[in-house]
Amino acid sequence: MRWQQGRRSTNIEDRRGQKVKKAGAIGGGTALLMGGLGLLLGGDPFYILMMVLEATAGGQSVQTRAPTAEENVAADFVTSVLAYTEDTWAEIFAEEGLTYQPATLVLFTDVVNSACGFNSAATGPFYCPLDGNVYIDVGFFDDLEKLGGEGDFAGAYVIAHEIGHHVQNLLGTSDRVRQSQGAARNREQTNQLSVLLELQADCYAGVWANHANESETRATGMPLMEDGDLQEGLQTAAAIGDDRLMRQAGRVARPESFTHGTSEQRARWLSVGFQTGEMGACDTFSTAAG
Repeated sequence: MRWQQGRRSTNIEDRRGQKVKKAGAIGGGTALLMGGLGLLLGGDPFYILMMVLEATAGGQSVQTRAPTAEENVAADFVTSVLAYTEDTWAEIFAEEGLTYQPATLVLFTDVVNSACGFNSAATGPFYCPLDGNVYIDVGFFDDLEKLGGEGDFAGAYVIAHEIGHHVQNLLGTSDRVRQSQGAARNREQTNQLSVLLELQADCYAGVWANHANESETRATGMPLMEDGDLQEGLQTAAAIGDDRLMRQAGRVARPESFTHGTSEQRARWLSVGFQTGEMGACDTFSTAAG
């Protein structure tokens, strides 16, 4: 992926190396509210429990380390990919008579405070619809490689997926899904809606790659993507499917507990977005199976 030739986004908030200090313990009712919000946002139940316990503990401060030279290169990569997403979605929105409002991407080390609560790097990159920000600990890319997501485009796909959630937020899709989740009869229905939201974000990542590749070719005569990049993305999507991650963790892969989709689904919807380049092809909600 020829990311070095692109511009760098200025919509970056660099919190790496900052100390995160909690003001103190919060009440149990607030903690439960946080936990309920996390579940509605599709969070992992184990992580939600840890978040609530952490919030009620209070009175701690965390001193993070300074970024390494390797992490600075990763941060540069993130700002380049973010710029490509901004340019692409601005064009797509304009074609629909809409104005794209860029997300702010927050770089952090180890732990971060967002409008969605305190989050650790262990949760991976995430989008918080309450503040419209994307949060990434650049150390995640090392973890992604260990999972099987190798190559520059693997990381670009993850960033584009989170920006896909921002697009959903701007279009009102996220709000509609949360309302439907609130009316769901059981946890399985709630999870299924989360899966469809995640698969659409995968598809939007593919739409982005299609448009960014073509735009870069027109502008510079050189495509953004190189041979093998799409395969890297598909391999990464498959590597972070719910079924694969659960089996790797020694758990039984139970479809009713999935929140992001299977390996096959994630790779398929990324491919649909890339092959068509059309947002309309990403209507995962019109197909019950996703």
